[in-house]
Amino acid sequence: MTVGVGKKRVAICAVAQLKNDPDLWHTRFQGMLLEILEDLQRQTGFRYGEGGVEQIVSVSDDFLDARTISNNGVQDVLGGQYLAEEKMAQEGLNAIGYANAVILSGHKDVVLIMGHCKESQGESRNLITNCGFDPFYGRAVGLDYLNAAGLQARAYMAKSGLTDDHLARIVARSRQWAAKNPYANARETLPPGKVKASPMLCDPIRQLHAYPVSDGAVGLLLASEERAREYTDRPVWITGFANAMDAFFFGDRDLTSNFALKKAAAKACERAGIRDLKGAADVVEVMDCYAYQQPMWMEGLGFCGDGEGARFIDEGGPGKYRVNLSGGALAGNPMIIAGLYRAVEAALQLKGEAGDHQVPDARCAVAHSTNGPAGQFHSVLILEA
Repeated sequence: MTVGVGKKRVAICAVAQLKNDPDLWHTRFQGMLLEILEDLQRQTGFRYGEGGVEQIVSVSDDFLDARTISNNGVQDVLGGQYLAEEKMAQEGLNAIGYANAVILSGHKDVVLIMGHCKESQGESRNLITNCGFDPFYGRAVGLDYLNAAGLQARAYMAKSGLTDDHLARIVARSRQWAAKNPYANARETLPPGKVKASPMLCDPIRQLHAYPVSDGAVGLLLASEERAREYTDRPVWITGFANAMDAFFFGDRDLTSNFALKKAAAKACERAGIRDLKGAADVVEVMDCYAYQQPMWMEGLGFCGDGEGARFIDEGGPGKYRVNLSGGALAGNPMIIAGLYRAVEAALQLKGEAGDHQVPDARCAVAHSTNGPAGQFHSVLILEA
């Protein structure tokens, strides 16, 4: 799906995020979302109903919520009892694409996005992600997102020259930036040696190469260009959005090709009128659930050539292109809303509200997300101030 802006523009007017936590056992979903709702209302003063928010897009997942129709239990907090509400499951960044389309179509002028997830309450997120595979040829052999990532990591490391040393440096850098982000889950700084000494989780992925189990919630208020100034003096404009899907059957894919990400990035850039994303972006937020994915996804976005991930790290690419100054997904976001956290962080940078990890004079930001085994599905969002 691609969403073009044409003569109309859609703005992100306000964002809110809950601090990511390893186990929010003391707070129900409703309480998590209420904090987000009240924060957004404090920022914008928005109201529900005619002339205000008439459309809500929620993000949650039945498996992780341990209930069918996961959005049904939080309608009172979303404000969806008497309004239009639609759920985006499994991949949160697409809620922005959906809301963008609703506004560009003229259907509604103001849309509220609210997402929540508690990874901690399931016995094993690997058991849950096993259900993302074909029931006959995938689930039965025990495939899940972790061991799929292990297979991809091994193939990509062989292709790019990425080593255990590179992975340790990626994690150490992510933690250094996470320490400056009050919303990150894992904020403890880690020397590369400690990362390399962590137990093997799924060869070649070590325990500290993987994002920690996280609980969180996030929200955004979007409005048409005509209405945006009612809610903010510093709108962030959505100029490009696209997504793409690779083959469903795991064995049909080239795990190192970045096929879907390249397609999504190209379409998003086309809609934004950007020829060279590497030259245009002032800040990049990629969804790196595993350390090897950070350079791999940067390849897919066009910041380095195919198979050049190790070189990208050696030449200081993450610092040069200001990659994941929030700490990224490696510092801990729930997987299904990690893309929304990327968008929130990108928007904060463009608003000049990113605190200790602010980029001076940021004008263009990229937010990326992925879902499915080993980057099967990718979405790319381009924002401009």
